[in-house]
Amino acid sequence: MSAGTVLRRIAAVPTPDGAVLHAVVDGSDDAPVTIVLAHGWTLAQAAWDDVADLLAPRVAAGELRLVRYDQRGHGRSTWGRYADDVAELSIDQLGEDLGTLIDELAPSGPVVLGGHSMGGMTIMCLAAARPELFGDRVRGVALVSTSAGDLAPAGRTLAEKLQLKLAPGMVTVAIGGARAFERIRQLLPPTNPRHRKIVRELLYGADATEDMVVEGAEIMHATTVRAFAAFYPALGEHDKRQELRALAHVPVEVLVGDSDKLTPKRHSHQLAEVLPDAQLHLADRTGHMLPQERPELVVDALGRLLAAATAAQAVA
Repeated sequence: MSAGTVLRRIAAVPTPDGAVLHAVVDGSDDAPVTIVLAHGWTLAQAAWDDVADLLAPRVAAGELRLVRYDQRGHGRSTWGRYADDVAELSIDQLGEDLGTLIDELAPSGPVVLGGHSMGGMTIMCLAAARPELFGDRVRGVALVSTSAGDLAPAGRTLAEKLQLKLAPGMVTVAIGGARAFERIRQLLPPTNPRHRKIVRELLYGADATEDMVVEGAEIMHATTVRAFAAFYPALGEHDKRQELRALAHVPVEVLVGDSDKLTPKRHSHQLAEVLPDAQLHLADRTGHMLPQERPELVVDALGRLLAAATAAQAVA
């Protein structure tokens, strides 16, 4: 294999309930460390492309292996037992999926995990369900623009009370009317300036380029209305604030944008308080899409985790 060439393979990982997780594996199976990246709500593994591009030279050099995958119900991954009914869908299920993926694609050797938004929550759910992995197999974690809980409306105002009351019904309506919603979305594609304006205001910081916004909008536009609606209540129910003990056994890097509207910086501060040894990084003029807006910060954090994992492996 020539210098600069990255070995790539596509994997289809079956889960116990019949879902299939679509994954891309870059690098050699004998690389000393495997990085696994989990994306956020209504996104896909393509949301990590900028980070992957910056890591490519290290992958080509044999320093690491990189695994990106589509979360259940997103991208090319299927729904499994939730194909007909999403009532019991939870972020805990995504944690189980991540465990299955690690068992299949990285059955041995040290692993570093990175999770953006819902992907960070996925890692927390895995840590709560399988704490024995952390400190043994999992040697480092990057939590990017994410939260351990407290995402649902507090219910203090009338608007919040209505949101709490209507949320389950909204899921049913959205899924039932998916075709109608899709037609509306086609009338306002990512190329539409109004579409881009909405996405920019909600998800991006002041320094985001138009290319970044268009790329993110296209990834989200490719996500089904069903995925958007089905995971909405699951995100509100996610609460692992008392179940992060396993993460205290590994180096943790927490990153958040100072203008993140979806998972504001208070959520990252809460993580840093619960995990006092974690390194907290606040990115100026950056919104929720930090892996796109500041991929170099994510790569730097992953680099520090890789160095720690490699050092630990050498000692072992």
